[in-house]
Parts: sequence; C-alpha cells; structure tokens
Amino acid sequence: MNHNSLRIAILDMYDNVANEGMRCILNLIKNFEEESHIPLQYNIYNVRAEMALPDLSYDIYISTGGPGSPLESGESWEAPYFTFIDSIFAYNRGEEVIAGIQKPKYMFLICHSFQLVSRHLGIGMVSKRRSTSFGVFPVHRTIEAGSEPFFDGLPEPFYVVDSRDYQLVRPNKKRIKDLGVTILRLEKERPHVNLERAIMAIRFSKEVFGTQFHPEADGEGMLRYLQKEDKRHAVVKSHGLAKYNSMMEQLADPDKILLTESVILPNFLKTATTAIFKTTSQN
Repeated sequence: MNHNSLRIAILDMYDNVANEGMRCILNLIKNFEEESHIPLQYNIYNVRAEMALPDLSYDIYISTGGPGSPLESGESWEAPYFTFIDSIFAYNRGEEVIAGIQKPKYMFLICHSFQLVSRHLGIGMVSKRRSTSFGVFPVHRTIEAGSEPFFDGLPEPFYVVDSRDYQLVRPNKKRIKDLGVTILRLEKERPHVNLERAIMAIRFSKEVFGTQFHPEADGEGMLRYLQKEDKRHAVVKSHGLAKYNSMMEQLADPDKILLTESVILPNFLKTATTAIFKTTSQN
C-alpha cells in the first residue's frame, strides 16, 4: 500500500455541549494511524455552533453524535449540512469515481448525524421515544443484512452504547430500494412491549455508513467518566441504581463495548484507506 497521508474531516455536531465522543473519535484515529503507519491529518468543523463545514478535498468524513432534536428545526446550519451530505453522495455517484479514476469519499454517521441523514433521505420516520434509551444493549442482525465487513469480528448479537431520546422507525421500503440502502441492525427484541424496534445501523451506500449507537464509545474511558461522583449521581437519579450497576459491569466486559469499539470504526478506516490508496495507485 502506498503510505501517502490521508485527510479526515470531523463534523462536530455537539453544539458546544461537553461530551466524551470527540475524545473517543480522536483516540481511534490516533490508534489507527499508529497501527497502520499511514499519516492521518484531521480537521474539526463545528457545524451547529459555528456553521462550519468542510469542502470535498478530504478523503474521509466522520459526522458525530450530538444533543437535542434531529427533527426539522429551521436552524441556519441545517440546509448547508444537508447540501454537503448530498454532495458526498453525488460525488461518489460520479462516473470517474465509479470507473476508479477518482478517489471515493468515505463517510461515517454517528447517532444524531445518523438520525438527521435518515430523515433527510426519507428512509423512515424519526420520532421522539416514549423514554430515553440509555445503557449497553444488544443489536440484532436483519434478514437483509448479509455479510457486513465493518462488523467482521463481532458476535451475533453484539453490544453497543446507546444514548438517545429519538429513534428511526417505519422504514420506507420503496425509498430504501430506490436508494440502494441496506438496514443492517435493529434494537433489542422486547416481546412484552408493543412498540416497533428502532433501526440501529444502515449501509447508505458503498462509501457511506451510519449507526444509531456509538461505535466510538471507549469502555475504559466511559467507566472512568461514569465513576465521577456527579456523573454517577446523574445516571442513578435518571435511570436508577440497577441500570447504573449493569452499565458499569457491561462496560468492563471485554466481549461487549471494548470489543465493539475495537472493530467497527477501525474496520471502516481500514476499508476506506484501502479503497482510496487502490484508486491512487491505479492512476
């Protein structure tokens, strides 16, 4: 592989709210750089607070989770964000990319970004949940999923960190077929609850992927974070002591979050770099 450097744009959707996600994403990029020996240059664009967006000169894009509602808001960043998302899809549909003359642009959409783009594309209905989903939960393969390389190395089901007030449900089958989208994972089965299961992972295209959950979540870092007295108090107050204890136990389990974190985004980065360098070496 030709070890040229790669450029990554991180679309920061946190709206200046304190979070653990950015630390986790930057750690994953740093670890991948060390293991692959490929120099990675990254820039962060504060989309919601500063209306900052990257151009199409980057190789890889990661659009983060974030707080608040993913429903239509009319806020000034929203239309430019969707125009940018559309430009990624349009670029990858171009004849030169398909012919292998131009490098593809890879993108990963996390949680809030996943909801926004799913709504924008009309893949299903994004709505408020009856109650917040917060904790470590299994996600289950759909019939359509087939073999998904980004999940190689994970068991069935595998466990994820989930933290959301909204959900994507009621898939629009015609729209999904027209776009060539594949729904890969659904939330845990709840036979005693008469509610539709939310969509948890989607392959939007060969180059664009998204998860409702947080694949960047770092088990060890989250354990440290939740052991802080104020964070422990906040979780226990909102979700109860049993939920807190269960989450702490599962974050420490090497076969759950530690495994998920070590597989999905690293597989995405590996696939993206291989495809990008393959195109570069052909030209």
